[in-house]
Amino acid sequence: MPPLLLLTRPEPASHRFAAEAAGLGLEVVISPILRIVPVAHDEARLAAAEGLVFTSENAVPFAGEGRGRPAICVGPRSAEVARAAGFDAVAGPGDAARLMPMLHDLGAGWLHPHGVHIAKKLPVAGMAVYDQLPVALNEQARAALGGARPVLLPLFSPRSARLLAEEAQTARAPLWVAPISAAAWENWAAAAARHAVAPTPDAPGILHALREMLAVEQS
Repeated sequence: MPPLLLLTRPEPASHRFAAEAAGLGLEVVISPILRIVPVAHDEARLAAAEGLVFTSENAVPFAGEGRGRPAICVGPRSAEVARAAGFDAVAGPGDAARLMPMLHDLGAGWLHPHGVHIAKKLPVAGMAVYDQLPVALNEQARAALGGARPVLLPLFSPRSARLLAEEAQTARAPLWVAPISAAAWENWAAAAARHAVAPTPDAPGILHALREMLAVEQS
């Protein structure tokens, strides 16, 4: 019985990843585990910032107009979204830890708009502009976890790993887990029939991990 792919990012990101994973030939179930909502923040201070640091594309819609201001972004996707919002964006290497050398010597006028749940504090003044609220898995996702088919389960962040592990405690399906990073894997507290950590902390890295587990099955 071929495995299916369960995607739990917010809807737009899940549909985008599903398109990128189309070559795997898998049935896809989408059930977001988080929804993004704005939180109260100082919009005037953001608008006056000399430049912004984006560690997630989710912060960009809440950061105001770019107006050609510089933005240092964690990776290519966040840079693409920032450019569309009018920022002069530079793409970083894909994760906050490796982004750090790009943040040295930034002036006091730079800001880091981020979510309420932040994985790594940066040497730039931060401001929470959105939250990610937990959402229960839908009926289709719960049926997949309770079935007999293997479920390929990407973990796109440590927080989503924790939330999904709670949902997966009673899963009957064999879970093939693909964490985006070692930190995401460390936050997985449920059974895993297989796992492969992404070699790079991005969508291509996740796809590589999924292919690695599928190759074992095909062999």
